[in-house]
Amino acid sequence: MKLYRSFFTVGGLTLLSRVLGFLRDILAAAVLGTGPVADAFYVAFRFPNLFRRLFGEGAFNSAFVPLFASKYEGEGAAAARSFASEAMSGLTFILIILSAAAMLAMPWLMYLLAPGYSDTPDKFDLAVRLTQITFPYLLCMSLVALMSGVLNTVGKFVESSSVSIALNLVLTAAMLLSVWLGFNADPAAGYIQAWGVFVAGILQLALLMWGLKRNGLTLRLGRPRWSPEMKKLVALGIPGVVAGGITQVNIAIGTVIASMQDGAVSHLYYADRLYELPLAIVGIAIGVVLLPDVSRYLRAGNHAAVMDSQNRSLEFAMLLTLPAAVALFVIPTEIVRVLFERGAFTAEDTPYTAEALRIFAIGLPGFVLIKVFSPAFFARQDTKTPMRYAAWSLTANTLGSVALFFLFRRLGWMPHLGIAVATTLGGWMNALLLYRGLRTHGHFEADARLRRALPRILISAVVMGLVLAATAYALDPWLNRSQGLFVRFSALGVLVGAGFVAYFGATQLTGAATLSQLRSAVKRR
Repeated sequence: MKLYRSFFTVGGLTLLSRVLGFLRDILAAAVLGTGPVADAFYVAFRFPNLFRRLFGEGAFNSAFVPLFASKYEGEGAAAARSFASEAMSGLTFILIILSAAAMLAMPWLMYLLAPGYSDTPDKFDLAVRLTQITFPYLLCMSLVALMSGVLNTVGKFVESSSVSIALNLVLTAAMLLSVWLGFNADPAAGYIQAWGVFVAGILQLALLMWGLKRNGLTLRLGRPRWSPEMKKLVALGIPGVVAGGITQVNIAIGTVIASMQDGAVSHLYYADRLYELPLAIVGIAIGVVLLPDVSRYLRAGNHAAVMDSQNRSLEFAMLLTLPAAVALFVIPTEIVRVLFERGAFTAEDTPYTAEALRIFAIGLPGFVLIKVFSPAFFARQDTKTPMRYAAWSLTANTLGSVALFFLFRRLGWMPHLGIAVATTLGGWMNALLLYRGLRTHGHFEADARLRRALPRILISAVVMGLVLAATAYALDPWLNRSQGLFVRFSALGVLVGAGFVAYFGATQLTGAATLSQLRSAVKRR
């Protein structure tokens, strides 16, 4: 199927990006650790990175893609290109003003972004300066998102899925420069990383401009106009960004609250990076591919194809997400210990990050389901319904994060785990509301194949979890810090391999995904 081929294209490039991101994070943990410099940089990176995810991972395109696809299919490539150019001009004008104002006001905005830092003036000032350096990344990624939407609509996914590779390569190079210069948890390392973010944004924008030119879709920057089409884009876009980016908004809120505990921002960041690997590969690939796919089928009036795309997307998502969630829940300590525990990231940091990762693992299927269910609304140009659900989820997450953070601290537990619990519950709440909304309007119905597959996938994932727990116990002597780097990574590789073999075998025995089905999918590609 073309749908599966697109999933594999986006997912494969995202996997490459995330592998490079892991290398970057391993270096970051060793160089920055979880101290004040790390906390300052991760707040500085969190805000522009929030917009990277809001725009670059599908939320902005929830409004732009259906309108662009309508123009492209109904009026031709020239009209669609003109619409995209007009949208780009307006977006650039607004974001230049917004970025300039935010950079000037950053000393005051930091009281909103990280209020807990105000008790440590040096960390507060460093976070302000680093955020001012990274903030132009917002403009670059917003334009990259629009250009990605253009390419994705016409079935070109390579360039748009490769932009994160450029980011991770640049930031890895920046971290290696810090190592070469001898910076260790030093403010200078934070500055190098911040300028790396700035450079990466320029390179990512250049990559997408080249991709548009290569595919004959070059856009022109002109005078912004408040036309009826731009009014419609804004009317759909604002609720679409809120609805499509709710997971990232929840995480950003968690960062604000976590700033009140030393090291918590960094602990949550490292946990967030680990569970985002399956979220990126599966959830984002589906979100990016499914929206233009469903938009085209709806325009053609092929509702059977719409329903089939949604069912196969959900099946594909759970086939990969449930085992990932079980693995992150069962062996978070082993993963964190091997990947991060060295240099400035000490053994004392491991349980703080690992327990947050365990809680996020429970929410992982919910976060992915949001990516699966949202396109069905967006393709129908309904961004207000998912925005309403997102607002309820956001409110619950915010109140829960504040309440649980202080409750956990009062009980003597790790306070930042309260934020992880609230984020997880907020994600599931949003996913279930989206599902109920689709069912109510008759826009989604699980077919026989999906109803048969889901319980079998769950059983297979549980079997894999039991094998992982037993294997981790047996390999524990080779996973601790006393062993060399090669031994520890080899032991982790054996552990992951055992889980993969167990899951693959279980899916064959239960019939969750037989070899004949997999061969059929490959042939249909």
